[in-house]
Amino acid sequence: MSRFFNTRLAQLREYIPGEQPKIQDLIKLNTNESPFAPAPGVLAAVEEAAKKLQLYNDPTARNLNAAIAKVCGVKENQVITGNGSDEILAFAFQAFGECGLAFPDITYGFYPVWAALYGMDAKIIPLNDRYEIDVNDYSGNDRTVVIANPNAPTGKALPLSAIETLLRMNPDHIVIVDEAYVDFGAESAIRLLDQYENLLVVRTFSKSRQLAGARLGFAIGQPPLIDDLNRIRNSFHPYNVNTMTQAAGIAAVKDTAYFESCRKAVMENREWTTKELEKLGFSVLPSMANFVFAAAPGISGMEYQQALRKNNIIVRYFDTPRIKAFVRITIGSREQMEKLIEVTKEILK
Repeated sequence: MSRFFNTRLAQLREYIPGEQPKIQDLIKLNTNESPFAPAPGVLAAVEEAAKKLQLYNDPTARNLNAAIAKVCGVKENQVITGNGSDEILAFAFQAFGECGLAFPDITYGFYPVWAALYGMDAKIIPLNDRYEIDVNDYSGNDRTVVIANPNAPTGKALPLSAIETLLRMNPDHIVIVDEAYVDFGAESAIRLLDQYENLLVVRTFSKSRQLAGARLGFAIGQPPLIDDLNRIRNSFHPYNVNTMTQAAGIAAVKDTAYFESCRKAVMENREWTTKELEKLGFSVLPSMANFVFAAAPGISGMEYQQALRKNNIIVRYFDTPRIKAFVRITIGSREQMEKLIEVTKEILK
């Protein structure tokens, strides 16, 4: 680093994104992207929007917010959109993290990075022995609570009743529920919004809407919370969602039939993959996400990851003591998952 770098940030451990290699015939199961193309109307919408690139995009993203509000059953003033859910989460950390943060030890790896970046005190609360979030561990908490539900990389989800308990336990602090994977079988906390002013739900178009490359996320909360986030957004980057991404998002969210078909296919492939891995002796955590967290029999997570890589299949391994035995496997197409199982059988021989 240069001698001019901010000394407070000198020890910052930055977030390492999933690998994006350019390898021919690669089966890429490491970053939880969708195996399916965007909804049929997305490309035409983007092409039409591109004709107006000489103009600034709508900073309020009004039409996009309206489309999201309609499908989620909320009001337009309860929605804010951002350059991926990561940007929305970063806004939320800045807006509501002054009192400190509390989140699990095994979860989305960006949470501790943001806490360090913004100089916020973070309380790390371990998952229990079943790799689950125990909401009782957050009782009487005097901090903003951040959880991913379903959690990553475990894939385990809390029922809505547990989320409600968490909200009741922390009435004077915000509870941020990161629902990046909720569309693959878990219960959304959106239905609790009218009852709890301290709830903020964050979602993404990257997984179930097939728009990872477009970078689009959103949050839903009561209007005062959304006003707070917009104050942060307008103080940082008011034109944060570009014209083509807004058009892509509107087209994607309107095509509910395509959304449902892709979502269903991922869930079916997840269940098939889980059963096939278990037949081979794997320990697989019950997942409500578009990935499974699995430990191979007789070899370490790193050894299994490296063996798959030699066969042009990449999965995610986390070199963390509690989860070294596991790899996270994104659910791809049935053909991709069948190839994974075929290669795995050869590895285990």
